[in-house]
This record gives sequence, C-alpha cells and structure tokens, in this order.
Amino acid sequence: MRSVRARAALGATLVVAVALIGAGLAVLLVLRANLIDQADLQAEVAARDVAGQLATGTPYDELELDDEEDHPVQVVDEEGRVVIVSKDLRAVTGTGATGVTPVPSASAGATPSPGDDDDDGDDDGGDDSSRPDSGEVSSDDPEFSDGTATVDRTTADYRFAAVEATTREGVTLTVFAGAPLAAEQEAVGTVRGAMLTGLPVLLVVVAGVTWLVTRRALRPVEGIRREMAAITASEDLARRVPEPDSRDEIAALARTTNETLTVLEASVERQRRFVADASHELRSPIASLRTQLEVAEAHPELLDLPGAVADTVRLQVLAADLLLLARLDAGEKPGGGTVELGALVREEVSQRTGDRIAVAVEVPEGGAFEVNGSRGQLSRVIGNLLDNAQRHAEGSVAVSVAADGRGVRVEVRDDGAGVPEDERERIFERFVRLDDARSRDDGGAGLGLAIARDVAARHGGTLTVHRADEGGAAFRLWLPRPA
Repeated sequence: MRSVRARAALGATLVVAVALIGAGLAVLLVLRANLIDQADLQAEVAARDVAGQLATGTPYDELELDDEEDHPVQVVDEEGRVVIVSKDLRAVTGTGATGVTPVPSASAGATPSPGDDDDDGDDDGGDDSSRPDSGEVSSDDPEFSDGTATVDRTTADYRFAAVEATTREGVTLTVFAGAPLAAEQEAVGTVRGAMLTGLPVLLVVVAGVTWLVTRRALRPVEGIRREMAAITASEDLARRVPEPDSRDEIAALARTTNETLTVLEASVERQRRFVADASHELRSPIASLRTQLEVAEAHPELLDLPGAVADTVRLQVLAADLLLLARLDAGEKPGGGTVELGALVREEVSQRTGDRIAVAVEVPEGGAFEVNGSRGQLSRVIGNLLDNAQRHAEGSVAVSVAADGRGVRVEVRDDGAGVPEDERERIFERFVRLDDARSRDDGGAGLGLAIARDVAARHGGTLTVHRADEGGAAFRLWLPRPA
C-alpha cells in the first residue's frame, strides 16, 4: 500500500475499530454484570422469603411460593433429598440436586400433610412445649449459581440463590430460588446486535472522512511534487514550489524547499560563472605561451624565454588556485595540527626577499599565538594578503599579530588607495578585480582574496577589510584559539 492517504485511512480505521471493540466489550461486560446482580438480588429475596416461612414453622404444603414461574423453588435437606419444589417445576439444573419430586426427610420425619398441626401432641408422645417458637435463617451471604429450570414445559436459564434455614425441629434445609436471566440475555443481545450493526457503518464513515481529510491535507504536497518534477525536467532552478497560506508543517516544507532551491540556484550559477571565468583566465596565458612557442619554432632567435617562463608560472599558480578552491568547495576540512601564527608570519615574510616594498613585522616577543588548522593553507592566506598589499601599497606594508579575545588577529596594512566601503564585500568574490582596466599580469586572476576568506571560514575564523591608519587597506584575519 503505497498511498499515504490509504495508509492513513486504514490506520485510523484500525485504531477506531480496536477502540470501539474494546469499549463495546467493556459495555457488554458491565451491562451483564449489573443485570446479573439484579437477578441475584431477586433470587436472594425469593429464597429468603421461603426460608423465613420455613423457619417460622410453616408447613411445607402451606408455603407461599408466589411467581413460581419467575422464581422456581427447590428445598433440600442436609442429606441432599428434595423435600419441597414449586408447582409445575418439571426439571432443574445448577442447584446441586436435580430431583423435582419431594421425598420424606429422614431427619424431619414424614412430610407434613395438610391439616397437620401442633395441637395433636399425642401422636409421638412428645411435649411441644420444649420446642422453640421458630427456627432461624442464615445471615451469611447466599451462594449463587447458574442453571436451568423447566416450568410447565418451558425451559429457561436462571440464576439460583442458596439460603440455609433451620426449622423449629432443628432441621437444616437449603432453599434454592431462581431468578430468570431472559431479561439479561435479551438486553445484552440487543446491545450486542446494535454494536455489530453500527460498528461497520461507523468504520466506513471514519475511513471515508480520514480519506477526504488526508487528501485535502496532502493536496499542497502534491502541488510541491508536481512543481519539483517540472523543475527536474526543465532544469530551471529559477522556479519555485507553491507555498500554502497555512502555518503547518507542509508550509514549512514548501518554504524550506524554496530556500534549498535558492541556495542550489546560487551554487549552480556560481559554478557556471567560476567555470566561465576560469576558462577565460586560462585562455590568455595559454594563447600567449602558444604564440611564443610557434614564433620560436619558426624563428628560434626571437624566442622570448623569460616571457614563456612567466606565462608558465602564471598557469601553474592559477591551476594551483583553482585546485585549492575545488577542494574547499568539496568541503575539505583543515588538518588537526597546531600552528603558531607569530612564527608563521615571520617565516613567510623572511622568504619574500624579492618584494618591491619591505614588510614591517609587528609580533610581540614571548607571545603564544597558537591556533588549530592547516599550516600550508594558513601560510597561503598570509601570502595572498601580503601579495595584495604589495600590489596596492605606495611605500609601506606592515603585518602584525596580536591576541584578540578568544582568538588571534593577524592584520596586514598598506598605505595605498584603500578599498571603497561599498566594495569591501565584493572584493572577496572570485575573479573580481576593482580595476578591470589594469593588466592581468599586474592584477592577477582575482582569486587570492576569495581563497583567503574561504580558508579562514574553514578554520572557524573571519577575514574582513577596514581602513588602515596609514590611509590604505587593513585586512584582519581572526582565528579562534584551541579549546
């Protein structure tokens, strides 16, 4: 089942079905328990009524057994013999004795017959004055059981209550009185039937409503999917998916998708511009080198060897810059080594013996300026900043290292024309040169500052440009200290 709507509808239907079945079973159990309690109460009342009559000495054949069809009665003695049954009782189960024909009780003597009374005291020679006025009915909770009874050819289920009674003669009898379960069975059956009839209808309604609600909720998702498919087919990253007016998760998904498309479009555009600029930058030195080689082939005496070497060096530097940018764009992380920036700056300046302007180094003695990162990449950053300062300085270039909060600051200053405030971010873009009219040999390819900022960002630092005290530009490289 691949459809989210179908899975949602099925899941909701199953949950509701389980909940309704559980609730229905609980209702049926509670209803049945309540109705059985009522039947128990009716059976107990009927049993105690008969037991009370027996305890007061009422003869067996004079017992008042009302509602014999609703409350069949069976009385047994201590030996389990049936001594009394209600009228028209033809069969019984669940009372412990299945007999429905009274028999003489060995403990109570012969079953009293109509007309027998206590006035005839000469029958057995006994003295009635020694007998108690009445027996007693057990106050213990009765025992209940399920059974059946056939009254006047009608068999039904009953709930029987067993109550003990002691007659005036000291005979202990057990009275079983039943209460019909027909009402309980009918009520439970009616409720069960209603549940079984209504449950499928309710489940169909739940499934349908869930299907419609889910379809409406997922309609924006389908719009996003169609637009993404169109963008993929057309490769037009300028298109955007529709954003619903709601403030739910789907709207957030649409906004995030559009933000991703914006970043992707910018990345692709930057990549295209990078490839175009790189091709343009490579074409000039390659064409110059080829021309020099062709001239040298035809006229060896005209070979400009220094120019060919310079073009070759320029190609090598440009290829190295492009390779480093490619690695940075691929997410290459700097090494985990420790670099002492003060020593690194001194070393880099000491190797620049051919600079047209001497570089002044300002590094405090005894200072600890350690940072984590790649020594080669940080050396490249400092070299690029010094190269940039040498190109634009008029007479002085200075580099300083100092602690700055939780990091280390390296600042390279010159006394040139400086960088206009509105251009201070654009100069860090790739292949950007503020003076497009100057020669490429003097101005470079415009990758040095872009590489420097990318390396700084990969090291968790920043690279910004400000106005120097000398009047030119001040490039500030800030890197965090090790934790």
